Amino acid sequence: MAGSTFQTNPIDLQRLLDECHRGIIQLPDFQRSWVWDEDRIKSLIASISRAFPVGALMSLDTGGPVNFKPRPVEGAPPEARQMAPQSLLLDGQQRMTSLYQVALRGKVVETVTPKKKRVKRWFYIDIRKAIDELADREEAVVGVPEDRMERTDFGREVTLDLSSPEKEYAALMYPVSQVFDWDKWQDGFDDYWAGDEHKAVREEFRAFKRQVLENFKYYRVPVIALDRSTSKEAVCVVFEKVNTGGKALDAFELVTAMYAASGHELRKDWYGDESTKGRHRRLADTLRPADSDAGILAGVGNTDFLQAVSLFYTRDKRRAAEQAGKEGKELPAVSGNRQALLDLPLDAYKLYEAQVEQGFVRAAKFLHMLHIYRIFDLPYQSQIVPLAAILADIGDAWEHEANRSKLVQWYWNGVFGELYGSAVETRIARDFMEVPRWLKGGPAPSTVSETMFRADRLKTMRMRLSAAYKGVNALLMKEGAQDFRSGQRFDHTVFFGENVDIHHIFPQDWCKARGIKPAVFDSIINKTPLSYRTNRIIGGVAPSEYLGKLEKGNNANPPISSEKLDGYLASHLIDPAMLRADAFEAFMDDRQKRLLGLIEQAMGKAAYKGDVPEEGEDVESDDDTAEAEQTIPLA
Repeated sequence: MAGSTFQTNPIDLQRLLDECHRGIIQLPDFQRSWVWDEDRIKSLIASISRAFPVGALMSLDTGGPVNFKPRPVEGAPPEARQMAPQSLLLDGQQRMTSLYQVALRGKVVETVTPKKKRVKRWFYIDIRKAIDELADREEAVVGVPEDRMERTDFGREVTLDLSSPEKEYAALMYPVSQVFDWDKWQDGFDDYWAGDEHKAVREEFRAFKRQVLENFKYYRVPVIALDRSTSKEAVCVVFEKVNTGGKALDAFELVTAMYAASGHELRKDWYGDESTKGRHRRLADTLRPADSDAGILAGVGNTDFLQAVSLFYTRDKRRAAEQAGKEGKELPAVSGNRQALLDLPLDAYKLYEAQVEQGFVRAAKFLHMLHIYRIFDLPYQSQIVPLAAILADIGDAWEHEANRSKLVQWYWNGVFGELYGSAVETRIARDFMEVPRWLKGGPAPSTVSETMFRADRLKTMRMRLSAAYKGVNALLMKEGAQDFRSGQRFDHTVFFGENVDIHHIFPQDWCKARGIKPAVFDSIINKTPLSYRTNRIIGGVAPSEYLGKLEKGNNANPPISSEKLDGYLASHLIDPAMLRADAFEAFMDDRQKRLLGLIEQAMGKAAYKGDVPEEGEDVESDDDTAEAEQTIPLA
């Protein structure tokens, strides 16, 4: 029998990163560039700090029949390029590049924020939070700007200053760039906190070193090493497998296995069988349009549902602890994170499953009320979880006008604050606790009180995938925008019957011919919901020309009076005179102000119109997600 062409060895993380630094390990040159976002990096740091597995790597020894052009990991010094690598990393590129950049390289890290801004970050671990057993480790990992100063969003007030080692010591913030080499930092820390009166602080650092830093030092990564005799076919098969990725075991699979031990079939609850419709299908069918195969809830996943149930169970536990007289750190957290799902007992699941399902059904009605009908137009999939949990909790009270208007305000603050893009577990739990209290007269939830929309954000909203972009579209339809051609409002029937989507007002071709850049004309300011047929009439000509065509009519479309057409345009917050004059710049300034007013009304507060720019640059989109004239393909 032929021998194996691979072996699996656990290798010290520090050694792997050092070999990346020296160019002994490199990447095949066709691998994509490093694009990990800030939250994923924090999650990776948190996992290693707890000695949790982060997955195996797969490498290919060089010198065999498969000869890829190598390139060093991003950020490696120039000398690494001169090195002939001993192995190439086929799987694990982003994990290793991230860890190399944050933990070994000693330079600021380029990354991407949840708002898709390219920024530079130094990463720190909050020492006290890291040794607090009740704290979420991911929240102990902090990213700060290049000058190591954290500021308020819209001002120049510094909220965290780590610009010198002394300030790091004072704030008890440990730099991740020194996780493998802590002696010098510890010496400075001990000097800073010298004296008997600070002995407890020095002890905290020693506990941090034992519980956190040593996990980095002794962390070993399993590496599947394909030897150089591996054939091209085998490498090809392996590469396809690791890049399409087998589905990892998620929390739902693990909870299913645990419930099965008590005789309960969780999978059947969700997927159903030959005789019963599972919960997934029931949710997907909720408010499903006749000509569509799925409604607005079709994207709700099995872990989303468990997460909503878990919020109720963990809140019960917290309330019981409060009644028992516990307070502060003794109180268990309300949570829907992975650990909370794995701790969810079967009886708690059974207690809340029907109520939570009803909450999701109400969430679908709520979204339709906001003119959000399709998953494609849903600003955030993740925001459905707290929405459904809150609606499940308050029951029929959501139908009271005062409650509904507050829920609408909370929803739009989440969307335009762009708060549900990533790392949402803490926010979900917080909203679940704070919004019902607000409805009963308590303080506004942090999602409402701490959020502000930047006036200049409208100019950079270009991506069809952006939550705030989708939000503007829904607000326009809710406000009563009428189709330029038919004058119909975009209610549910018209929306689907007329194939409505977001289209340019000043057409792309007209803009390009005048040297206007896509970064300007692709903004949401120059977009509005229109039917497919209307967009075909608009074509690529000047607005004055297509408005003339609409007024004149043709065999398929009756003529429209100028007054009527002006009314249709005004319903989209467009100044008709500017459009008829083809006055692009004046139109953009004017409509930006009008859209801003619409967003301010939805959020219940003024937008930020100051001159402090938002941190970071917009990430240029890949070709496959670049904004184009978006339409839903006709069947």
